[in-house]
Amino acid sequence: MEPLGLLQPSASAGGVRRETMKQKWLLCAALLLAGASAILAHETHDHDHDDDDVIDIEDDLDDGVEEVEELKHEASTPPPLPKVTYKAPVPTGDVYFAENFDKGTLEGWVLSKAKKDDIDDEIAKYDGKWEVQEMKDTKLPGDKGLVLVSRAKHHAISAKLTKPFVFDTKPLIVQYEVNFQNGIECGGAYVKLLSKTRELNLDQFHDKTPYTIMFGPDKCGEDYKLHFIFRHKSPKTGMYEEKHAKRPDADLKNYFTDKKTHLYTLVLNPDNSFEILVDQTVVNSGNLLSDMTPAVNPPREIEDPNDQKPEDWDERAKIPDPDAVKPDDWDEDAPAKIPDEDAVKPEGWLDDEPEYVADPDAEKPEDWDEDMDGEWEAPQIANPKCESAPGCGAWQRPTIDNPNYKGKWKAPMIDNPNYQGIWKPRKIPNPDFFEDLEPFKMTPFAALGLELWSMTSDILFDNFIICTDRAVADDWGNDGWGLKKAADGAAEPGVVGQMMAAAEERPWLWVVYILTVALPVFLVVLFCCSGKKQPSAAEYKKTDAPQPDVNEEEKVEEKDKGGAEAEEIHEEKPEEKQRGDGDAGSASQEEEEEEEEEEEDEDEEDSKPITEEEETVNRSPRNRKPRRD
Repeated sequence: MEPLGLLQPSASAGGVRRETMKQKWLLCAALLLAGASAILAHETHDHDHDDDDVIDIEDDLDDGVEEVEELKHEASTPPPLPKVTYKAPVPTGDVYFAENFDKGTLEGWVLSKAKKDDIDDEIAKYDGKWEVQEMKDTKLPGDKGLVLVSRAKHHAISAKLTKPFVFDTKPLIVQYEVNFQNGIECGGAYVKLLSKTRELNLDQFHDKTPYTIMFGPDKCGEDYKLHFIFRHKSPKTGMYEEKHAKRPDADLKNYFTDKKTHLYTLVLNPDNSFEILVDQTVVNSGNLLSDMTPAVNPPREIEDPNDQKPEDWDERAKIPDPDAVKPDDWDEDAPAKIPDEDAVKPEGWLDDEPEYVADPDAEKPEDWDEDMDGEWEAPQIANPKCESAPGCGAWQRPTIDNPNYKGKWKAPMIDNPNYQGIWKPRKIPNPDFFEDLEPFKMTPFAALGLELWSMTSDILFDNFIICTDRAVADDWGNDGWGLKKAADGAAEPGVVGQMMAAAEERPWLWVVYILTVALPVFLVVLFCCSGKKQPSAAEYKKTDAPQPDVNEEEKVEEKDKGGAEAEEIHEEKPEEKQRGDGDAGSASQEEEEEEEEEEEDEDEEDSKPITEEEETVNRSPRNRKPRRD
């Protein structure tokens, strides 16, 4: 029948709605099942291990204890880590110095026998111990390094270069590794490039041995440094002066505290630029001419040390007005505070009672000697009679600010007509001025040395290299430090373990983790478990219950109107009516029962009053419900 076509949109919309809700619930259920499955799998895994233990014990009582111990040992043993095989780095180009200590000896290194000047003999000796050892928690068996073994001692050791380094047209690259295996309290791990001089004697290497460059980490207290110092020779006076690079902006603390091996690199170029890298990342850079303190080149002019300020030089920008006169009514003797004349003594004030009285319960100590201690007097306590009174003793008026108080008169300040400004000595040409535009051309050096004092032991040094080719240094670093990094990475815990470790150091990360987990869960719950939306009037079928917000009177009118339209349709198309009658005759028993139930629902709806809202809604063409014959 044609009228049945009018019911199809409502049925389709309702079906889509139900299908959407069904998908939401299925998604929610899938998420919950996934979480539950993961938890159950973990618990089942643990229970399986426990069940295996019980079965093994019951199967063989004699060997049960041994099997349980083996299982415990296997359970406590972590899964095997990926192996990283150590191979000693080999220079891939020309070098001035390269040392990896994998021979296991100090061959080529010289221990200092010197003493420090101006210090007690007990601590003046360089008697700190050096040894070649593997790192404590090494992941690369066979990889050795130079270890500063002792603490609270002076250490000095050095080695000659294959040939002296001369600063000409090639850059200088100094690189080595440091690991503070026990952390660091106070001490350094820097190297000195010892200047080539006739007096250079490695047996007597000490703190005053001339050096060209000092480079490396240093820490004391909470001051974390990464030194780059070079000694510049004045071309005019021949004197040397230390020039310090600016402090890096990067936070260096982690390099001293994480107990990992770090790679320190200094790159010094012939154009006077420099770079300082840690773990192949630049942490500081600059230019020798502009980023050193004090500056390489002195100023052209200096203040005349013999110049003196004239006695009549007036540096006062403001002076009291000499023409100002104190007003006649200005009373300098007026007090700042005066008694409040409007104040009234509170009722009940006890004028005759003192604020404090002698304690009546106090007794003179038995050992009190009046000849020695004087006459005994009972200690004073607050007068109990004053507790319920507004006050005791002689009442005095409270004081208030004196409205007539002006204080001592002073003349107002005016601009000084004789002001000459702040005096400065005159400038004169600097007798020590020079201009060195190539500070890169420093004093050649012939040896590398470590001269250190440390309050922490077991500082490890490894893989020193001095060369002129950046690629050679990078290859050396990748083959040495890079291999250590790869081995450490293979042994490090997963992402969850790293997050937990980070949260232990920074507890505020727990808040970030909770928010990161809680927000998606909240959104999933909100999406899956949101309230069911009330269906619109268009989704109601003829057999549905009446809408609560529809006017019953409008519903009856719409029903009659819909019935009239249905009759017109039947009159215009008798062939369809006959075809519909034929179809109805062949309908099953279930359809007939359904029609009877629908008719009963219609009778119930006809008996209900119709509101104005329902009438308005039912007038809409989409809500028209044609009658069935």
